[in-house]
Amino acid sequence: MPPEKMIRKALQRYWRYSRGLTLGAQGAVLDADNRVLLIRHTYRPGWHFPGGGVERGETVEDALGRELAEEAGVTLTGAPELFGLYANHHFFPGDHIALFVVRAWRQDAVPPPNREIAEQALFPCDALPDTINPPTRQRIREIVSAEPRTPHW
Repeated sequence: MPPEKMIRKALQRYWRYSRGLTLGAQGAVLDADNRVLLIRHTYRPGWHFPGGGVERGETVEDALGRELAEEAGVTLTGAPELFGLYANHHFFPGDHIALFVVRAWRQDAVPPPNREIAEQALFPCDALPDTINPPTRQRIREIVSAEPRTPHW
């Protein structure tokens, strides 16, 4: 891992505990067949939406676009829809996640696995992997089945 990226990761951990509020952006990327793009990280279990932290000077939409490109090789081709803002206090005090539904996108190439992302795949919303992160599964239900939204991730 390049030194700049290692420093950024260490600072992100520090910020999570020293700041009153952190904000992340995640994307529920859906294709024309209503399949959802999920990623599996190397450092935590389960399948998740692609996304990550909003950096200083970025809008939440800019962070979403950057994270989609970095983690999944996805380029936004239209405006994402802000679906909800969720408190993620269970894992990180003061953390919030902005979840976007992304329907206008392209993926020119699937990035190879790297130190952060082990793999990615498209899954039918009614046939999600058993190892999906439970909050990710719940958000998919909220999106496709119009289940009531909860305020907590």
